[in-house]
Amino acid sequence: MKKRSRYVALTIMGAAAFTLAGCKEEKVDAQAFPDLASCEQAAGAGGDFTAEQCRTAFAQAQELNVESAPRYDSLQVCEEQHGVGNCGSEEEATGHQGSGMGGIFMPLLAGYLIGNMLGGRGSAQPLYRNGQGGYTNADRSASFSTNNGKAKLSQGLFKKPATTIGKAPMTRATAVSRGGFGTSSSTSRSFGG
Repeated sequence: MKKRSRYVALTIMGAAAFTLAGCKEEKVDAQAFPDLASCEQAAGAGGDFTAEQCRTAFAQAQELNVESAPRYDSLQVCEEQHGVGNCGSEEEATGHQGSGMGGIFMPLLAGYLIGNMLGGRGSAQPLYRNGQGGYTNADRSASFSTNNGKAKLSQGLFKKPATTIGKAPMTRATAVSRGGFGTSSSTSRSFGG
């Protein structure tokens, strides 16, 4: 009987360890670039990504920028969250003429993050300046000290952010109630060389 109890206990411990291991978020090789040319230059110098992956990821970041960038009801509110000179009208920020209603302001794209996901396929996220001099992603889940460098990052950072198209733009009150853009629930990260 003791032998069986020991076997059951080991089985339960093994299952618990397997469950805990399954909960740990996988890390992926990631790199931030201030623009497409920087990524292509790194690719030409034997970087972690090919020029084609750079172009694909940049296009993906631009698309997510149009769909998911934070939108504000005034240039002043946007600049309070992202810094002076880092915002523009919705048309300026997205590069799409007639993309939205007048009076909506968004942060300008300040780089992009590319991650090497499973199967060698890349995934990207747009980066924006935050009011503290760093950078953040569209859903404010992470802050970065720079928009250039390499790191191992959680695969979850590359999930598609919620769309902001058609949603009411943030006012000063809603931006303040959320703790400011890039400061509320974000985790600060830095990149290596």
